[in-house]
Amino acid sequence: MTRSTALGLAADYFDSGRFLQDLQRRIAMPTESQNADRAPELARYLQDEIAPALAALGFETRQVDNPIAGAPPLLLARRIESEQAVTVLMYGHGDVVNGQEGRWQQQRSPWVLEQDGERWYGRGAADNKGQHSINLGALAAAIQAADGKLGCNVKIIFEMGEEVGSPGLYEACREHADYLAADLFLASDGPRLAASSPTLFLGSRGALQFKLVLDTGNGAHHAGNWGGVLRNPATVLANAAASLVDARGVIRVPGLRPRQVSERVRALVRDFAVGSDPGDPVLDANWGEPGLSAGERLFAWNTLELIAFEAGNAQRPVGAIPARAQAVFQLRFVVGTVEDEVQSSLRRHLDEHGFADIQIEIQAQAPATRLDPDDAWVRLATASMQESAGKPVTILPNLGGTIPNHCFSEALNLPTLWVPHSYPSCSQHAPDEHLLGPVAREGLQLMAGLLWDIGRQGRQVADQRAAL
Repeated sequence: MTRSTALGLAADYFDSGRFLQDLQRRIAMPTESQNADRAPELARYLQDEIAPALAALGFETRQVDNPIAGAPPLLLARRIESEQAVTVLMYGHGDVVNGQEGRWQQQRSPWVLEQDGERWYGRGAADNKGQHSINLGALAAAIQAADGKLGCNVKIIFEMGEEVGSPGLYEACREHADYLAADLFLASDGPRLAASSPTLFLGSRGALQFKLVLDTGNGAHHAGNWGGVLRNPATVLANAAASLVDARGVIRVPGLRPRQVSERVRALVRDFAVGSDPGDPVLDANWGEPGLSAGERLFAWNTLELIAFEAGNAQRPVGAIPARAQAVFQLRFVVGTVEDEVQSSLRRHLDEHGFADIQIEIQAQAPATRLDPDDAWVRLATASMQESAGKPVTILPNLGGTIPNHCFSEALNLPTLWVPHSYPSCSQHAPDEHLLGPVAREGLQLMAGLLWDIGRQGRQVADQRAAL
């Protein structure tokens, strides 16, 4: 058979309703990793849903314990055609954020996949059940079109804890490095640049979440009796926050800014039409780093966002100086930021600005990663996707958000390609999460064509890279 056969089979999988049936079944499983009561569902998703789907495609599968005690299990799988063939490692996560029942429009249930025009609503429809269902369907189409001989080996790792920070994923990749050894990592998560734009991204911005806390030790006291003579923790912390990032969103701490940004990366993202889909929020032209375009600010620069501030009770305020104040920030950073210096830079900045008694607590962090945009794998994937879609492909050096790409780029030392099947306004992590039907159908064809081309051109690319 031919490449066009693979694309046709992928489209038929969607048009026949079989993709809908598979996704309905997967959405119905409430795999909330943030909810400890759902732990049995996490294991069941791997055992009853993913393992049988992979076995039907000729994979051997095995569920393994998480290296971190108490964290969700993982599933490893592989389909080996030849020891000489190029090997692709794929990935998906079957866990979702909390369903937020009762908050969805039109009384929708997060655990029932519901179609409304082109939108398919359900928790996990975009993140990540819809995306890995597309990839599994594309893999099946490519294998069938190749009469069972895809031309490459495929390995897969599924986790069930991505929404709680992927505990144990990095360690599992190191522990099972021989089993997972490959030439290329290929997966799907996150959004396209826009719904109409097939997108390839090569890594992700890093993330570092930290909390600032100020407790004067005085407790709460009447604002009339003590105002003016006692320090107010909320007032002090608000000023400290303003010293980190100004009223336009510009980072004021040198150590939290990138030391350098590649001109090649800036050129790739400079003219991106960020926020161009219907329903996208309206961009603020005066927000963020001066002198940069919206694309550069989102994909080639660092941002510091104050995501929570707490002092007293805003819903039921009382006339008292609060006893304590705390603020949570997220730093999203690109390659070129010295991650190890962030905490010391924060400490030094706060001390120099008179905030020495504010405590810093690092809550979570993940490194920034990026494959070279001129890598041979990027050229192969771009050409393949353009041929399948019949239109240009957007190349993002890195996702604006953060995914566990370092588990593959660093723990396994793999070049990483991500082909997202969602779009920016999918309501991911919120009520009314949805997948766009046309994007899903196109994604099936993009991935089927890409897997077909890797099977026929991948060995040459891998050998070229090894010779460099």
